[in-house]
This record gives sequence, structure tokens and C-alpha cells, in this order.
Amino acid sequence: MIKIYVAKHSGFCFGVKRAMHIIDDVSKSGKSKPIYTLGPIIHNPQTVDKLKKKGISPLDNLDNLRSGTVILRTHGVEKNLLKELKSKRVDVIDATCPFVSRAQDYVRTLHENGYKVIIVGERNHPEVLALKSQIDDAIILESLKDIVKIKNIETQRVGIVSQTTQSIENFKAMVNLVMDYFKEVLVINTICNATSQRQESAIALSRKVDLMLIVGGKNSGNTMRLYTLCKRIAKSTYHIETEKEIKKSMLKNVKSVGIAAGASTPDWIVKNVKTFIKKIYKEELKND
Repeated sequence: MIKIYVAKHSGFCFGVKRAMHIIDDVSKSGKSKPIYTLGPIIHNPQTVDKLKKKGISPLDNLDNLRSGTVILRTHGVEKNLLKELKSKRVDVIDATCPFVSRAQDYVRTLHENGYKVIIVGERNHPEVLALKSQIDDAIILESLKDIVKIKNIETQRVGIVSQTTQSIENFKAMVNLVMDYFKEVLVINTICNATSQRQESAIALSRKVDLMLIVGGKNSGNTMRLYTLCKRIAKSTYHIETEKEIKKSMLKNVKSVGIAAGASTPDWIVKNVKTFIKKIYKEELKND
């Protein structure tokens, strides 16, 4: 019988669970309709589609917004966009992850205390864009090649924060590099505990199984990092959004499967993946 293991820390994190509870409460309340989320509430297309069926749609922009309720996504919202939203006659509900809000606080505090702020993260990710918008002159470092951005900065003091879903490996590498250029470097590790736990659990599991499946949105940064980390250890590692992407060829000669899910992946998708694998295995047994 094929063995299927799910990483100890997997699926919805605290911030995502909180946001989904907020959405559920708003949908049942007397808040003005229609109900929107500002951008996708989380980076999981299947969850976003389910919300659409309930009448809760993501807004790409505020151009045609005239009424209703707008829920801020877990990643946070750019400062100017939030100001524009609050100027409209709509109800605004904040579902920003508290860990993201805390990182925004650190950016502002560092700036107020005279530090040049460096953010380690994906330059086009909504969380990073929201972090950067808190002040006028933050610098984003996504990879080691971005180091050219700091070579000519005329300051002795820098403060570094991280996108909350970054890998600790990349954050440490960037911090080490930055320290070569400045006399005073204040590092604040804003990677949330859930991210670290998921990465550690996924890595540990990938060492023990024949096949590793990383389940989550293809647009999810934290899920992509799980895939990257596990792929280095287990060559048979695949990133899938749903069970529909599993091919029989993936399971050939496989006796054990590990599953790790990103922080925005709902439990029902993981359950579907497990059920589908068992179904394929039973069908193969019948055909033997």
C-alpha cells in the first residue's frame, strides 16, 4: 500500500485563517453590498473562485467603485491606494495579516529613527509593495544581483526587514552582503513563524519520501519557495495547484508520497490530492 504523508505544518496559516473568518463574518453581517476584496484575498485561485460564487469578488482597481464593502487582503495595501479607498463612500474592513502590519510598523519606525530602509523580498509582490509604500525611499532587494542598488548610498546606517514569507536562507544571504557596505546595520527578522515552520517541515519530509508534492497557487510566493527548497533535496518534487495536475507517471515505482501545502492552501485541496493518489494506486493494482 502506498504511504502518504502530510507535512506537520501545512496549509492555512494564522493570518489566512483570520482573513477567511473575517470574510465569513462580513458575508453574514448587515454590511453594505456588494462585497469586494481589494485584490485576491489570498494567493489561491480556487479559494478566490469559491468566494466569487458567494458574491465576493476581487477588485483590480477602484475606478468603478461606488458603494459596498471592501475587505483588505492579507498582504496589506499600498498607502496611497488605502487613502483613495477611504475617500470613497464604502465600508472598509482590514484583513491584513497582523505579522504584515507589524512589518509595516517596523519600516516606519526605522525611517523615523534615521535608518535607510532595505526590504528583502519580491519587488512586485503586493506585500512588498505595501511595505515600500509606507515611506518614500525604501529599497527592495530581491536577489544578490540587486546589490548594485546600495553600493552608492550615502549613509552609515541601514535597517533591514523582510517580506514575511521569505526563506530565512535568502534573508541571511542578503543581510550578510549588505553588512559589507555599512557601519551600522539594524536587522529585524520579520519572517513570520508560520513560514519558517512550513519550510522546515517540508524539507524534513522531502528527505523521507520517494515523491514530494507541493500544493498551492502558482501565484503564491511562499508556496513557490517550498517547491524550490524541496526540489534541491528531492528531484521528484512537483508544484501543483490541485489533484488534476497529478499524472500517473509521477507515481510510477513510488511507495511513499509527501505533501506540503502553502500557507494559502485550504485543507480541502490537500484532501482531494490524497484521495486522488489513493484512487490511482487502487486502479493500478486492479490492472496488475
